[in-house]
Amino acid sequence: MRKNDLIIACDFKDGKTAYGFLELFPKQEKPFIKIGMELFFREGPDFVKKLSDAGYDIFLDMKLHDIPNTVKGAMRNIAKLNVKIVNLHAAGTVAMMKAALEGLSEETKERPLLIAVTQLTSTGETEMRNELLITSSLEETVVHYANNAKKAGLDGVVCSPVETPAVKQACGGDFITVTPGIRYPDSKADDQVRVTTPKKARESGCDYIVVGRPITASADPVKAYLQMKTEFLGG
Repeated sequence: MRKNDLIIACDFKDGKTAYGFLELFPKQEKPFIKIGMELFFREGPDFVKKLSDAGYDIFLDMKLHDIPNTVKGAMRNIAKLNVKIVNLHAAGTVAMMKAALEGLSEETKERPLLIAVTQLTSTGETEMRNELLITSSLEETVVHYANNAKKAGLDGVVCSPVETPAVKQACGGDFITVTPGIRYPDSKADDQVRVTTPKKARESGCDYIVVGRPITASADPVKAYLQMKTEFLGG
């Protein structure tokens, strides 16, 4: 799997739309893609396996959060889909994350990377305090969740580019950070709160960036993808 890459969030309504988007790319350019709940719940696991068999690296963005035994069973099935990255919520506790890792490891020798969502990039500190009743700062909370994920044996976390330096400092440079919330200064933030540019994400130490609408809603998605990817990788 490619280390350091741009992952396109294929948050489309159905498989036909997703295939139409991917067909815009030259055959030699198979982007790393994210499949989230909207598309997965419409098309199912066979759709994911078909894309994987076609040579696409896939981040399966399920954000699992349940009792340990249930998550373990779900991960056991996800392992059969040959995806490269899968995630869950760090808020589900260390026990849940350990169980998830066990489930992934039972079915294959080369398991997907397992990462934990710390705090969604659509969440600000006000919502975290007033609605989630978390009184620590956002950065402190993200780093604490990252430390729990590392304790559970996970490969990394999902966090915003803003918190990446603190996560790397606390958990080490090999601890992977996958970061959504990538925008240019003149772009719409949409429902993202903690955002930054591809260049600043690279400078912050992000390993993978996840980009959706700035590419998928662009007038020229391939051009937008290549521009962002080049800027992130430092080409």
